[in-house]
Amino acid sequence: MRSAFYISDGTAITSEVFGHALLSLFPTEFEHHTISFVENTEQALLARDKINKASKRAGELPLVFHTFVNPEIREIIDGCDAVIYNFLEHFIPPLEKQLGIKANPQPHRTHSIHEKSYDNRIDAVNFALANDDGTNISNYEHADVILVGVSRSGKTPSALYLALQYGIKAANYPFIDEDMEHLKIPEFLRKFKKKIFGLTIDADRLMDIRNNRISNSKYASARQCRMELKEVEKLYKKEKIPFINTTKFSVEEITAKILSEMKLRRRKY
Repeated sequence: MRSAFYISDGTAITSEVFGHALLSLFPTEFEHHTISFVENTEQALLARDKINKASKRAGELPLVFHTFVNPEIREIIDGCDAVIYNFLEHFIPPLEKQLGIKANPQPHRTHSIHEKSYDNRIDAVNFALANDDGTNISNYEHADVILVGVSRSGKTPSALYLALQYGIKAANYPFIDEDMEHLKIPEFLRKFKKKIFGLTIDADRLMDIRNNRISNSKYASARQCRMELKEVEKLYKKEKIPFINTTKFSVEEITAKILSEMKLRRRKY
């Protein structure tokens, strides 16, 4: 199998994002390798050896995506037995021309603790943990969004992803079996209705998830899952609450939909 390497003198997150985005366009499999914090020539030589071995083993040149700013390290990696994609080399010169100033690239700048959004994201993660699953309903006025839905519909991972990636303060509140007979928005939550976003999921998928948690239970039964989903979706439509079916979407796609629908401001940069 052909190898793809994502390398950087920092976290390698930028290389991974760009590289994966490009490779996802092609219907073939790759063996993925990430090498982060290649900060000196010794580490660069070790990375080059690993790439060259992969090339020899597979019998075809690996793809290498990198974002090095150190010219000495960049030269070593560019000398690998591989096809090299240097993102900075492609994008910096035309951007310098457009902006009329020279770039000043520095290691660790993109994903360092010094980025302005760091404190926002940490505060948002703490908020999401403190307001998970309806455990705390006293400070919803500070929430940017309140996710609602039945148990195991994706509320917690979505809230945490919004917090960690975008600095969004997301609380989540579950609708449980006891709510279903007369399902409505709780009074304490109604005053925050404009912040509410609903999640739903296909019944078969919900059954699988719940069975993995508590097998052969009423909680995981087909009848229970279908009933709960029917009631929450009826509530969303009645109250005009925006919602998404999470069944076929990744957490990245779910949260992108939430950001768009709720017009939330990303605190990422």
